[in-house]
Amino acid sequence: MEKITYEINGQDFSTLDEFYGVISRVLVPGVEWGRNLDAFNDILRGDYGTPDGGFVLRWINSELSQERLGYLETIRFLERRIKESDPDYDFIVAEIEMAREGFGPTVFDWLVEIIRIHGPDGEESGDGVELMLA
Repeated sequence: MEKITYEINGQDFSTLDEFYGVISRVLVPGVEWGRNLDAFNDILRGDYGTPDGGFVLRWINSELSQERLGYLETIRFLERRIKESDPDYDFIVAEIEMAREGFGPTVFDWLVEIIRIHGPDGEESGDGVELMLA
């Protein structure tokens, strides 16, 4: 059986919050979810109504997303976590400093990593999610 292909377009978002909006519209329309990295991970497990047996996520204009969800967005996201009194404050400060210097993973990297966990060779490969960067 051929898997359903969902497509997201990097032109449609420039922040993590906007990415969540696109995921809501494309993968889980009409479903309320946490709009955070953990909840995104849950969506890929098949929670919130994504297809049993997995699906293909085709991310077009992914190079644009890599730029937009790069270090500036990473810093913005991490600074917001500090304001929300995350208990790992010291760890987050160190991540912000790395991002300011252009080192370490970005928001884009986190999203790709989460998706790949659910795909071939990932820790949760049984979920059957395939990522196609275009």
